[in-house]
Amino acid sequence: MSFIPGFPANGAITVNRVILKPGYSVDELEERVAVLCENVKTYHSDTGFVGGFVCLNSGAVSNEGSTVGQAVDSPLKGREALVVTFWNSLEEHEASHRSPTFQPLFREVLELCENGNEEIAYDMLWSGAAYDPEQARAAREAKTRYAA
Repeated sequence: MSFIPGFPANGAITVNRVILKPGYSVDELEERVAVLCENVKTYHSDTGFVGGFVCLNSGAVSNEGSTVGQAVDSPLKGREALVVTFWNSLEEHEASHRSPTFQPLFREVLELCENGNEEIAYDMLWSGAAYDPEQARAAREAKTRYAA
């Protein structure tokens, strides 16, 4: 089973980085992105869209996972969001953007963006779900028994 159900091994992942302009709220961003995402689900679930998520910068910085100093708060807290989508192919993603129902909603989201928009496409290198408790126990036992 894949981490993202239905996502093909050679699928495309797109990432939009949104930085809110001053004067706009997260609620406004959330509403506009929700309308846009509903459009994509409605009109493109059978033409290449597999799924996606939107996440907001919480302000927290992982000092255990960061190697660029020991920051305690991100300056983009509550202003930066990522819109991540999963597609069967980049070609199908690109066709969705040319859709007449998509473009007006996309422009409404862009009105909120301080940074314009650059949507980067990625290829999946790895994905995986967590082990259930029994699988985790067995994996630890195997590591103890067979790891060099």
